[in-house]
Amino acid sequence: MKLFREIYEYRQMIFGLVKRDLRGRYKGSVLGFLWTFLNPLLQLLVYTFLFSTILRSDIDKYYLHLFVALIPWMFFAASVQGGAGCVLNQAGMITKIYFPREVLPIAHVTSQFVNMLYTFVVVMAVVLLAGVFPSLMALLQLPIIMFIEYCLALGLTMLISSVTVYFRDLEYIMGIVTMAWQFLCPVVYSIDLVESIAKSYPWAMKIYMLNPMTPIVLAFRDILYYGKPADLSTLWLAAVLAAICLIVGFAVFGRLKCRFAEEL
Repeated sequence: MKLFREIYEYRQMIFGLVKRDLRGRYKGSVLGFLWTFLNPLLQLLVYTFLFSTILRSDIDKYYLHLFVALIPWMFFAASVQGGAGCVLNQAGMITKIYFPREVLPIAHVTSQFVNMLYTFVVVMAVVLLAGVFPSLMALLQLPIIMFIEYCLALGLTMLISSVTVYFRDLEYIMGIVTMAWQFLCPVVYSIDLVESIAKSYPWAMKIYMLNPMTPIVLAFRDILYYGKPADLSTLWLAAVLAAICLIVGFAVFGRLKCRFAEEL
């Protein structure tokens, strides 16, 4: 409790770091803040062209099926991959002033989360234009699954950012890991494909569902593609996996942070 009280006392520092990151993200670029919306839209165009023309998919409204999963994935990937160096890159602050080191990964993930919220303006517009009108219960679940994903991303960022201080190569390895991880989640394909493959091996499906991003992607897709509330078992699984990652992340970060200044 002392740690969380201390983090709360430094909330203005977190807000300041988040604001600095959001303002400086596209500084110097011609389009500036518009890249927040253009980046996911351009990725959507590339994936849609690939899987609708070259690698044909028979999924109805494939662009929507992809988009509602791609945006949450981009938030997660940016949090984990970029978060690997969020402590390492602030060596000057860590060696010169005192503050709870947890502030750095919290600010990084929060910045990515706010960016995702901006992007969801485009997501909701695409959903409505596609003729999908989620039920009230489904919309009420949307903030819950967002919060669950935030906790998952924060826990993994805590873990990875602290280990990277001691093992610098991890920052580069995470780029490859996140790229491979995307294809281990039902982002660009349907979960039906995995279920058909796993019919002969029921245990394979259970292992697949232990991927913490799988139930999160499925929940977003239920709400925004099918317009129905996410299955409660999916939400519970996502919440449990996120809670485990958050607890482990804070525990490892707490053990390793005492020697950050020495290592940096």
